[in-house]
Amino acid sequence: MRCLCLFLILLAAAPFQGVAQMPSPYSREAFVQGTDTLPYRKLLPEGFDATRKYPLILFLHGGGERGSDNEKQLTHGSGLFTSPVNRGAFPAIVLAPQCAASDYWAQVDLDRSSYPIGLEFHYEKGPTRSLGLVMDLLEQYRKAPYVDADRIYVMGLSMGGMGTFELLHRLPGVFAAAIPICGAGVPETVGGYAGKIPLWIFHGAVDQVIAPEHSLDMVQALFDAGARPGFTLYDRVNHNSWDYAFAEPELLPWLFSHRKADR
Repeated sequence: MRCLCLFLILLAAAPFQGVAQMPSPYSREAFVQGTDTLPYRKLLPEGFDATRKYPLILFLHGGGERGSDNEKQLTHGSGLFTSPVNRGAFPAIVLAPQCAASDYWAQVDLDRSSYPIGLEFHYEKGPTRSLGLVMDLLEQYRKAPYVDADRIYVMGLSMGGMGTFELLHRLPGVFAAAIPICGAGVPETVGGYAGKIPLWIFHGAVDQVIAPEHSLDMVQALFDAGARPGFTLYDRVNHNSWDYAFAEPELLPWLFSHRKADR
């Protein structure tokens, strides 16, 4: 009986041990600039060939995934790009940087005294340290011979959605398309990219962290500027609208259909 129990314990532990040892397809990287370091994860297409050119996706995580472990930023969304179907249909390079715990992707003051949180943006101050590092990292990859500069995309959720809108403002000539999810921005700044960069914006109708009015205001400003952004407002969905956005069957086909050269 004792031997049988031991066998069953070892048998039960085996699958979990195997899962723990599976390597992540996202390599661990670090972008160093002077005394600053930006940890990031990188996903290369299967069968990566440095003589070819690939689309590049910059993925910005939310506020809860900040830190320095170079791990938490993969909590939401990373599986979208590693599914066998998507890797086969949409071979691309994915960069997932991690924002420092004391910093933010967007230049914004937060008021957490009540929820949804209050937001006051200050783009005039320039990018935050973390966003500035992301911009420099992106510039480095833009110059790589294996990156298709006409097919660089940005997407982000929550804090990353705010960073997405800010990057469109600061780098209006870089991106072929953008997906801000449950984010916020400055409506007065859309003139630099409205009608030039296709957007698909997502938000939950009952978001208790970032009010949906922030996305609605950005959509209205884009329409007023002559753009026609996509906008999906999920009924009865709170802050986790990214779960629904990532499940949209047309999300990646829509994203990869855009090229800067087509504009």
